[in-house]
Amino acid sequence: MANLNPSHATKQLLAGYCGIILGGLGVHKFILGYSTEGFIMLVISLVGGYFTYGFTLLIMQLIGLIEGMIYLNKSHNEFVDTYFVNRQGWF
Repeated sequence: MANLNPSHATKQLLAGYCGIILGGLGVHKFILGYSTEGFIMLVISLVGGYFTYGFTLLIMQLIGLIEGMIYLNKSHNEFVDTYFVNRQGWF
C-alpha cells in the first residue's frame, strides 16, 4: 500500500486531462515526473512530425490519449502504486 498524499490525486487528474488534450507533446509525463519519457515523446512528435508531415504527432497523440484514459480510470491507490511507487513509465 502506498503512502497517500493529496497532491497525488491532483496529479492523477491533471496528468489524465493533459494526456487526453496535450498527449502528443508528453506534458502528462512531465507532470508525473517522468522527464526522460516526456522528452522522448516531445522529440518524436516535433522532429518526427516535421519529417513525416505530422504522422508521428498523431501516433504520439493517440498514445497520450490512451495513457490519459488509463490514468483517469485507475483507482487512486492503484495509480499511486503504479506510477509513484513502482515508477512505471509507459502504459
